[in-house]
Amino acid sequence: MRISELSRRSGVPITTIKHYLREGLLPPGRPTSATQAEYGEPHLRRLRLVRALIGVRGLSVGTTKELLNAVSENETDTHQLLGLVLGARPATEPGTESATEPVAARPGDTDALLTEMGWSVSEHAPARDVITKTLETLRSLGLDYDWRSLIPYAALAEQTATLDLDQLTDTADPLERAERAVLLTVLLEPALLALRRLAQEDKSAKRYGV
Repeated sequence: MRISELSRRSGVPITTIKHYLREGLLPPGRPTSATQAEYGEPHLRRLRLVRALIGVRGLSVGTTKELLNAVSENETDTHQLLGLVLGARPATEPGTESATEPVAARPGDTDALLTEMGWSVSEHAPARDVITKTLETLRSLGLDYDWRSLIPYAALAEQTATLDLDQLTDTADPLERAERAVLLTVLLEPALLALRRLAQEDKSAKRYGV
């Protein structure tokens, strides 16, 4: 396909595709003339992943390029591939973290929770810090809340994770699987939170409503 068709099918403007080509995010197409090139399905799949990483996950072009190189090296290892696109790096770039006051961390809480659940999680997973700091914040506000209180929620999260991964089993292409993982994880999170809010309203009405 020509670059115009690649743009139409991917939803990415031609100028942006040319920028990605210059930056090395996309491999060159097969030259058909001095000014024309032919692109294939691998270009389309990689372009969709680039769009997901930059437009959805919010990574910079440079970080995306580095991550894509790492993904290419781990295409045969699904676990490592998903770890790279979902959990090995924070979604924000260095220097863009929240300016809120840092909270004293107590990593033992998170480790205890992971041990209790029997979860195998990278030491560098950003979600570890989220759990640790959230628990510390709750305690600083006087709420008696520790890692044990999160066990029922962790069990529900485990079921959700199973549903997430089940939706990746119908494709063997590593780039398509990586793209789908980003989209399902990042784009579904607001919907999952909304479902929780709706369920809370329903349960409150049934439990406390008149």
